[in-house]
Amino acid sequence: MKASQFLISTLKEAPADAEVVSHRLMIRAGMIKKLGAGIYTYMPLGLRVIRKVEAIVREEMNRAGALECTMPVVQPGELWQESGRFTKMGPELLRLRDRHERDFVIQPTSEEVVTDIARQELRSYKQLPKNLYQIQTKFRDERRPRFGLMRGREFIMKDAYSFDRDAALAQQSYQRMAQAYRAIFDRFGLRYRAVAADSGAIGGDLSEEFQVIADTGEDAIVYCPDSDYAANMEKAQSAPPGPRPKAAQPLVKTPTPGKSTCADVAALLGLPLTRTVKSIVLATDRFDDSGVPDSPARAQIWLLLLRGDHDMNEVKAGKLPGLDQSFRFATPVEIEAHFGSRPGYLGPVGLPKTVKVVADREVAVMADWVCGANAVDFHFTGVNWGRDLPEPDLVADIRNAVVGDPSPDGKGQLAIQRGIEIGHIFFLGTKYSAAMNATFLDEGGQPKPFQMGCYGIGITRLPAAAIEQNHDERGIIWPDAIAPFTVAICPVGMERSAAVKDAAEALYADLLAAGVDVVLDDRGERPGAMFADWELIGVPHRVTFGDKGLKDGVAEYQHRRDAAATRVPVAEIAAYVKARLSV
Repeated sequence: MKASQFLISTLKEAPADAEVVSHRLMIRAGMIKKLGAGIYTYMPLGLRVIRKVEAIVREEMNRAGALECTMPVVQPGELWQESGRFTKMGPELLRLRDRHERDFVIQPTSEEVVTDIARQELRSYKQLPKNLYQIQTKFRDERRPRFGLMRGREFIMKDAYSFDRDAALAQQSYQRMAQAYRAIFDRFGLRYRAVAADSGAIGGDLSEEFQVIADTGEDAIVYCPDSDYAANMEKAQSAPPGPRPKAAQPLVKTPTPGKSTCADVAALLGLPLTRTVKSIVLATDRFDDSGVPDSPARAQIWLLLLRGDHDMNEVKAGKLPGLDQSFRFATPVEIEAHFGSRPGYLGPVGLPKTVKVVADREVAVMADWVCGANAVDFHFTGVNWGRDLPEPDLVADIRNAVVGDPSPDGKGQLAIQRGIEIGHIFFLGTKYSAAMNATFLDEGGQPKPFQMGCYGIGITRLPAAAIEQNHDERGIIWPDAIAPFTVAICPVGMERSAAVKDAAEALYADLLAAGVDVVLDDRGERPGAMFADWELIGVPHRVTFGDKGLKDGVAEYQHRRDAAATRVPVAEIAAYVKARLSV
């Protein structure tokens, strides 16, 4: 490609609403242009990157035995009603009606459609296993789209779906996809981690996220530097705590005037924060036969107890029996009615039996701890289970892991780093096949629901994640595999020097013939402007020809990460560049 034939529209400044590095640099490099909130046009430079991402994903999916198809962006609402997600998914699902008042959705993912295909096409166990995938536009009506392609509303995703006859074979399909994903992300040349994850709205029993390591990532990755353990914050656990010590202090109702936080109470009493227990009050509504919530007075109230230095993990809490349908934070009126006090002074001592108490595992083994006394300006000290209050109704891991926690595999302490989710794989089981009556006939001629898996990669999110990991003050630094161009040839004064023009054209022809994705900058730009464009765009390899160098028989090669150029004999420059490309 010659630059004069291409569309290069770099900017010196990014728009004010570009909050993160990848958003700023993709706008400045002319890779994307904003059309609306969370909706972008992929310009020629950006689309070249996306197509390279797609090609790698497609090659590895095909190698793993998956079959490509394309499912509609607009999907009938009744399929989503069958699965229950038409209402359950909430406002992120964009719903619309046609002229006949029939419900449709703009797909955010395609479990329903692919399950419908399976129940029509896969009749017998002899046709299994099958894995169908697509690379297709999706839409999720994000409440607050931001960060450019990192959290847009319209995006391109690769989603694949496996169908197996039993759970054991389905997990083999899952493992094939896990291996394929590692091959994909290895080829991208990015630093990433595969971490255990929660399945979220997709559902399922086994799940892994693939996270690109980046300081600006939205997700917290919990891992053990001394082992292979890694999980996202929603899933991460620490080793179970030790046995509970014996009580050594009396229960005392202690004045704590104006001290309503665990930190303030600990400071007032001269105790470590780890001796305090915080109270979080949740509620679950009861519904009448028509699905309408009953009176708030009939809501079930839950008291969750965590150590004062820990934070509740809402995903873990939402999986507890009784809280796994839906919960909300209790209102001030509900708190006052059940605890006789306002927040800041709440605790589990003396509660009515109607309040269900859930203790985090750490709290369940504490002795002589501090909590609210259900009276303003008072806390209890010396609280002990069994003596001062009943054992909790439920003990569970309901907190976020923190740095220094013992790893659950017993091989060290946990650390935390930031990451950007670029892929997610799920073992779904029969979540969708059972709901949609998608069955096949087994060896005995009996109908059985498919065992399913689901596997996604954020095609348009991945370039943004790559930039967050690979950039400097001058611009983007693309890995070779997904750069819009792999090599940029920059002839200085090409329009004035036949020697420069001939040398540049000769290298351009040589690299093209070798299958290298090369761009020749024939725009006649000044050297500073020309170099600045390609550094901003992030082309990883650059070759410069100039009259002065050619008189000495040399060209200049510079990798995007190099601080200075390397002088290479002109006769050897083509071989030198090809050797660098194979590194």
